[in-house]
Amino acid sequence: MQSLYEILMLLLGVVRFFIIVHFIMSWLISFQVLNVRQQLVGQIWYGLNRLLEPIYGPIRRVLPDMGGLDLSPLVALLGVYALEIILRNNVALFL
Repeated sequence: MQSLYEILMLLLGVVRFFIIVHFIMSWLISFQVLNVRQQLVGQIWYGLNRLLEPIYGPIRRVLPDMGGLDLSPLVALLGVYALEIILRNNVALFL
């Protein structure tokens, strides 16, 4: 069961990494540092959008309209951290 705990923590770490990369890329694209017309940037950007939209979509439906400000990555990141805290506090259940 210890391995199940480690796998869950690894998956949460990967999700956290993807959310942070998506957040940074969105800022770089907004400030025109990155251009989505470049093939590599476009593939990474659209791939991250496809991976994270199942997470962001339900959050966006719950959050009120902020006038162009998307807080769903922040809420998703807080959710990932909350799950990590819950798993760490209940690690005894996995032993």
